[in-house]
Amino acid sequence: MPEPAGSPAGPGVPLLVLGSSSPARAMLLRNAGVAAIVLPSRVDEEALIAELGHAERGAHHLTQRLARAKAMDVADLVRAGSLGDRVDGRRVIVVGADSLLDVEGRVLGKAGSPDEVRARWATMAGRTGVLVTGHTVVDVGSGRVEEATCSTEVRFGRPDAVELEAYIASGEPLSVAGSCTIDGLGGAFIDGIDGDHTNVIGLALPTLRALLAALGVRWTELWQRA
Repeated sequence: MPEPAGSPAGPGVPLLVLGSSSPARAMLLRNAGVAAIVLPSRVDEEALIAELGHAERGAHHLTQRLARAKAMDVADLVRAGSLGDRVDGRRVIVVGADSLLDVEGRVLGKAGSPDEVRARWATMAGRTGVLVTGHTVVDVGSGRVEEATCSTEVRFGRPDAVELEAYIASGEPLSVAGSCTIDGLGGAFIDGIDGDHTNVIGLALPTLRALLAALGVRWTELWQRA
């Protein structure tokens, strides 16, 4: 298991743990001034999706189930001592998240091959999809859970064949839900969005702020200070 990464805020401030290996989610928190420890979950996403019935495969329900599973798993890791003395008696809040893209009723996670990326873009180009992110926060001490999903409409452009092959060769579309990022090389292939742009990157910060507030944690408490 990878070593937990990140620098917590000062004493007395709740310890925020991001249960995700996504560099984009960690970057979002850092850029927002929020200190978090990164401790990826052990959840097998594909296995969990396979376990769910067809009635539960809608993007909203599925992302929330995945986010909850990740957050609960990381909370168990924290209780088992994975953070060592970094807890030091502090309150610990775990954040779990998962994102999927819904294009005309088809739910897309990460592509498994370059051919799958090509097939997806044949469907996505010139159309509007809905990027859905499920969020779960867990207060490790009390076991209290708060959850919410956030949706953002994404209007896809039409990269030509040469541009698409160059994008596939970069490897980026194979590592993200929906085979495109707004904050990376794929940003030029997105014509616009309607909704929260941070949600498209991987964490809806206003949604996360509201969930933390429901647990009595003020967002500004988590800001890193010199």
